[in-house]
Amino acid sequence: MQERQARPGIPAGAAPARGPWRYLGRGRSGGTAARAAAACMLLAGTAALAGCAQNAVAAEPIQLGTAYVEVPTSGTTEAYLVIRNNGPADQLTSARISAGGRVTFREPARAGGTTMKTVPDIAIPADSLLRLSPDGSHLLITGAGPMKGGTQITLTLVFARGGTMTVEAEVTNPESGGSSYFLN
Repeated sequence: MQERQARPGIPAGAAPARGPWRYLGRGRSGGTAARAAAACMLLAGTAALAGCAQNAVAAEPIQLGTAYVEVPTSGTTEAYLVIRNNGPADQLTSARISAGGRVTFREPARAGGTTMKTVPDIAIPADSLLRLSPDGSHLLITGAGPMKGGTQITLTLVFARGGTMTVEAEVTNPESGGSSYFLN
């Protein structure tokens, strides 16, 4: 068996590599080409990772889920929805509805109680899932235009940190079993 003679940039006895890293010739040019290829791959990998970081940062911290509004009775109704906060604590500061009227925030006067009180905003804890529900915080709607069960209206919510967001809410009649809130 004949021993190979060492070439510059390749250790003695080593076979030239195959694929994109193969030996490209004698002298310094082969090493330079290999280093240039490695630099290009590193640059491409860094750009790809930077793109992933931008996508992660671009994700909205506040996400709105299932929403519904009860069919109004005697000019008053309530709206319920699911709010997911993937970021720091926030506050729901105002809301409006496409059917018009006035939206106020309500919550239990005391923990576990059934008596409600009006509050200026609804706290959204950091990294949490908050369900606005009949026995918890929710939206009270007064003076809205006609809303028919089975249709959809738009809720526009304004958060202190998260900005303005909209969600489609189904108009339902809980008395006839038309509420999907309790299934989610």
